[in-house]
Amino acid sequence: MRADLVLKQTGIIKRRVIAKALLERGRVSINDKVAKPSSEVKSDDVLTLSLGDRIIKAKITFEVRGRRELAVAELLSIDK
Repeated sequence: MRADLVLKQTGIIKRRVIAKALLERGRVSINDKVAKPSSEVKSDDVLTLSLGDRIIKAKITFEVRGRRELAVAELLSIDK
């Protein structure tokens, strides 16, 4: 699933447009590699977001509900 969609679907970022902007500015990494909005996120990947003075780390897993695959985030840490 695309990185911008994962950020929106998990609720880490409220709007996909904002998620896309953060990814384009290099503020998000997947497994310690800078990600693009179209970067593929797989199950058990760790996303790291740099938001000003905060750093958020979340482990991503996927659940299948009916025919849809939904991204779920488990927050690992929030550093200030």
